[in-house]
Amino acid sequence: MSKTNHAQWSSRFSFILAATGSAVGLGNIWKFPYMTGESGGAAFVLVYLLCIALIGLPILVTEWMLGRRGQSNPVNTMATVAEQAGKSRAWLLVGVAGVLGAFLILSFYSVIGGWSLYYTLGSVTGDFSGQDADGIGALFNGMLANPGLLLLWHSIFMLLVIGIVARGVTKGLEGAVNVLMPALALLLVILIGYGMTTGHFGQAVEFLFSPDWSKLNGGTVLAALGHAFFTLSLGMGIMLAYGSYLGKEVNLIKTARTVVIMDTVIALGAGLAIFPIVFANDLDLASGPSLIFVTLPLAFGNMGGGTILGLMFFLLLTFAALTSAISLLEPVTEFLEERTPLSRAASAIVAGIGAWALGIAALLSFNDWSSLTLFGLGIFDLLDKLTSKFMLPLTGLGAIIFAAWVLDKDVVREELGLSANGFKVWNLVTRFVAPIGVLVVFFASL
Repeated sequence: MSKTNHAQWSSRFSFILAATGSAVGLGNIWKFPYMTGESGGAAFVLVYLLCIALIGLPILVTEWMLGRRGQSNPVNTMATVAEQAGKSRAWLLVGVAGVLGAFLILSFYSVIGGWSLYYTLGSVTGDFSGQDADGIGALFNGMLANPGLLLLWHSIFMLLVIGIVARGVTKGLEGAVNVLMPALALLLVILIGYGMTTGHFGQAVEFLFSPDWSKLNGGTVLAALGHAFFTLSLGMGIMLAYGSYLGKEVNLIKTARTVVIMDTVIALGAGLAIFPIVFANDLDLASGPSLIFVTLPLAFGNMGGGTILGLMFFLLLTFAALTSAISLLEPVTEFLEERTPLSRAASAIVAGIGAWALGIAALLSFNDWSSLTLFGLGIFDLLDKLTSKFMLPLTGLGAIIFAAWVLDKDVVREELGLSANGFKVWNLVTRFVAPIGVLVVFFASL
């Protein structure tokens, strides 16, 4: 069952905020700055931007283009556009994989969003104050060992996500990103401002922006390739769904360039906010995800004004998690709304409850179900690996191959408004460079 009256973004700016909000997630706040510092600073950033230009941006534009042509959920979009091109409807499997990937990721992403909410409250109630490393570690491990606590915050986070998406594109998605993204930017600026007072801001700037070409090797280039793909929410059905709400007047390539720049600026800004605190407190840079939930709380609990700084940091983290989570729920909601008799709100509730239920299994893998494994992985890690290593690269690859090799060239050129020479470059990148890049990411991650 398909429904008409497809929603539209009210403005290009709101769309840019929504797409950037989807791209800016938990990984941007710690992973990209850490990768940059460890992999050659500015040298790594330049390689990363080249990878974005050759892989991330073309696939982002392709998913928007397909979504805009289909004007429907990712599954219907792929079926419709394939039929229009005189090709098999089996291409809808690309849309199916995207929607399923978004659903699976949301289930465990919401668990981490719950951690962020819990730590936001903890920073207000002084849970970190005066704690030593063992105390902060015990706080984190105690949270993971408590299924009731994890369930509570996972549920609250998912309720927030469902509440936003249920309100629709204009009132829900746009309303949320129009508040959350400026708030995120403001918090980031304040935290960078604090970083300037630590006496270690120069060290952070050098760490992030001083080119060290000796650190560039096959491994760091692969890391740049991988992050260029994953940071833009590609292969999850999100950008297909977001593209379906776009009007013909939007220039896709210029808009994608803006989103990429904003995503990268926020990621580097997070580094300028975090690393001065890390250096000032002689903390471990290489602590990965625990940098956020163990290392930084230790610093916040033992510095002047740490309560306020901790609150601002975990609010920043929560806002980043929320903008990504609503984008993950959107393609599933759009699919249910257009393929079933359910209303928008009911679709969001059903999709959200499904992801929430699977999230319970994921959070139990840290405690009561820790002995339950498949291929040596707990449920949380299994969902993470299944999506990031298999589903997302293959879905992104399917979309770019379809657009580059199956769609009529004149259709693509008209959609993108490219000159003859511009289209030659586009053809080269989308037919050969981007697919090869995705395959490299896929095989390297295996």
